[in-house]
Amino acid sequence: METLNFDVVGIYNRINRFITEAQRANSANVSQTSEYDVARLKSYLSSLRTYHDYVVSQPKLDLVETSPKVYALKARPVLAEIENESLEDACRLLEIMSDEIVHSQSSRLAAGLISFDSVRFLAIVARAERLVEDYIEQATPLDMPKSSPMDPRAEKGRGGI
Repeated sequence: METLNFDVVGIYNRINRFITEAQRANSANVSQTSEYDVARLKSYLSSLRTYHDYVVSQPKLDLVETSPKVYALKARPVLAEIENESLEDACRLLEIMSDEIVHSQSSRLAAGLISFDSVRFLAIVARAERLVEDYIEQATPLDMPKSSPMDPRAEKGRGGI
């Protein structure tokens, strides 16, 4: 995949990082989402909202000498089957968010977001925030001894140097 918009690159890269973090969280291996992983997920969504706000608050750029410039996007993490369905739901929303912004009209700009794409992006962020607040924090954990474990264990995080 590719884009012509360097702000879309920034959004896309952050979303990919957050998908990786969620899929490798300690909670990925169980049906319960720990308070630490909930806090991390909230911080990722807050970060996306803040980065979005930064992007749309910047002055419009007239990049006549450097635009259009094609930015090749790194491969997105493959959505793995993990035990924690709530984190799987969050990862799917992040993937949708990524697809929407990369395939948007804004992706053909040099920078910034068109208002419709901005609204769409924020709506998906809000939906993910509601998943955390209205479902994960309210209705989980669930005791499912007969169906757990269902999926292979999540990978551990990347090692140091």
